[in-house]
This record gives sequence, C-alpha cells and structure tokens, in this order.
Amino acid sequence: MLGAWGRIGCIGFGGPPTHIALLRALCVDRRRWLDKQEFEDAVAVCNLLPGPASTQLAIYCAWRVRGRAGALVGGVAFIVPGLLLILALAALFLAGSPPRWVAGAGAGAGAAVAAVAVHAGWTLVPASWARTQERAGQVRWLGYLAAGAAAAATVGPWLVLVLAAGGAVELVAQHLTSGGASVRAVVPAPLLASLGGVIGGGVLLSLGWVAFKVGALSYGGGFVIIPLMQSDAVGRYHWLSAGQFLNAVALGQITPGPVVQTVAAVGYAAAGVGGGLLAAVVAFTPSFAFVLLGGAQFDRLRGDKRARGFLDGAGPVAIGAIFGSALPLARALQQPWQYAVLAAAILLLALRRGVVASLLVAGAAGILVALAGGPIPH
Repeated sequence: MLGAWGRIGCIGFGGPPTHIALLRALCVDRRRWLDKQEFEDAVAVCNLLPGPASTQLAIYCAWRVRGRAGALVGGVAFIVPGLLLILALAALFLAGSPPRWVAGAGAGAGAAVAAVAVHAGWTLVPASWARTQERAGQVRWLGYLAAGAAAAATVGPWLVLVLAAGGAVELVAQHLTSGGASVRAVVPAPLLASLGGVIGGGVLLSLGWVAFKVGALSYGGGFVIIPLMQSDAVGRYHWLSAGQFLNAVALGQITPGPVVQTVAAVGYAAAGVGGGLLAAVVAFTPSFAFVLLGGAQFDRLRGDKRARGFLDGAGPVAIGAIFGSALPLARALQQPWQYAVLAAAILLLALRRGVVASLLVAGAAGILVALAGGPIPH
C-alpha cells in the first residue's frame, strides 16, 4: 500500500482529475478492491465534504482496503512526496535573494496562474450546471456563481461565510419548493470562520488558522483556497509579497499531489520549514478525520437530501470563487511582459495543452526574460 499510494503521490501531476484516474486504475481496474459503483459513490461523497476532495478520496480508498491503519499509511504516502518537493521549491523560489533566473522562472509561472484559475473553474461548470433542472434553480445557480466570484475578488477571508450562505439558501429554497421535512444545518463548520478574528496571537496561531480554513472550511478545494489565503498571507500578515504569492500558487500547480499543498509554501514563507510542515499537518488533518471517523457513513451521506441540497448551493459559489480569484491574481502582475505571458497561457490552455505544460512554458519565458536582462518583479 505504501508503494502504491506513494507512486500516485509522485506522479499525480495535474490535480484532482489525474488523482481520480490513477486511483480508479489502481483500486477498480487492476486490483479490484472496489467495484465501479462503489468508486463513483466515493467520488461523489468526497465532493460533498469540505476540503481537498482528491486527498479524501485517496484516504477513503486506502481505508476500504486496509482499515484505519491503511488510511493513515495511504494518505501520508499520497501527500508526502508533493509536500517535500513543494517545500524544497519554496526554499528556492521564496528566498530573500534568489538567483536571477529563478526569480524570472517564478515571475513567468506566476503570470500564468490567473489563466489556470479560469481554466479550473470552467472545467467544473458543466457537471454543476447539469444538476439544475428547473428554471428557478438555474437562476439561483447563476446567483450563487456571481456571489462566489464577487466574494473571491473582494472579501477573500470571508469567502467561507459566502459558501455557507449559498448552501443554506439552497436548502431553504429546496425545502420551500418541495414542502418537505425540516431543514437542518448539514455542515456547521463554516460558521466557525467568524472566530478568525480571535486567532492572531502569534505567527504559528495565525498560520494554523489560515491552514484550518483551507483544510476544513473550504468547499471545492483547489483554487477555492486562493482567495482564502491571499488576503491573509499578503494583506493581513505580510508573509509574502503579491509576486511571491503568485509563485507559491504556481508551485502548488506544478508539483504532484493535492493542490492544497500550496498552503505549505505559505507556511514556509511565514515560519520556515517548521511553518510549512505545521500548515500541511493542520490543513490535511480534517481530511483524515472525515474518513477515519465517518467513512462508514459515506454511503448514507451521499443519499442525504440535505447534504446534496447544501452542495447544490455551495458548489456554484465555489466555482464562482475560482473564477473570481483570477482578478486579484492578475492584479498582482507588475511587468508588461507578464501580461503577454498570461495571454500566451490562456491560448495554451484553450488549445488543451494542460496546466503543468502551460506553467512550465510560462516559467521558461520568464527565464528568457531574466537572462536577457529584462525587468523582474520583486
């Protein structure tokens, strides 16, 4: 198990779609530990939970194979390879005075991040839209999408409250249209975001709170975490400059394993290697807790109408947040050549060249600018 899940952690470039495909090939096609329906149900339930869905899926599949011990071993094996790589790259790219070519590579890859965000959001639209059958539901879906985009572009730290509100509104709307049973809160954890103001008594406490929001209070994973982190890491605590934050996001995209590991780069900037490890532990602990404590209830959760109703509202808010995150990411660009790189990245992604390939091309462009003596943002 250590080798199988570790292999996925090492070669899992490309985010959740790649992770799901690799886990399906291992657990369903080759080893037949799960049948196709069980695996699809697991994917659906993990998307109902806050936090990184592909990480939760990896832990759940390991839990199904070897119980709680397997979940711990498989989950750690899936996470650690990318974590070690992103910490090593953070030490190189986020250093106070990196070599000029390194700074150029970071500035180039960072310039493409806004395009990657839009691409990530667009890939999620069809499946979410397909769940809205009635016209009233489609109107609400568009409203949730717009609310998420506006929140990500303006009030990033409070995005978790908008996500919770979207889910709550949809629960009420479905209750009123169906005349069904009482509406109860499905996942009250997002309301804990209001406690964020009291957690700031030190770098590690602040970092722990940011990582907790990323791992336990964010629906959609991936780029939904960007607005949650950006306002704190750049604006509130000043752990990173705007340009360095772009570098951190790019590192999370080009390394294997879950994109949520971006929080480890932020942790490194805040408090060195120890901060990066702390941020990773805090961010991933909820995923282990969801599976270890609730794995036996996954089948029932998928069939829970309240859980699905909450996701019907929170889901499009999360997609809108991914789109909205592109605006502050683009505003962080400092040099005209970076906008040219952004345009090229948009073209590459439109031509389906892939996220990792597009970021590598953007990084190479930045290296060429640096070697030619062009201006490099700081």
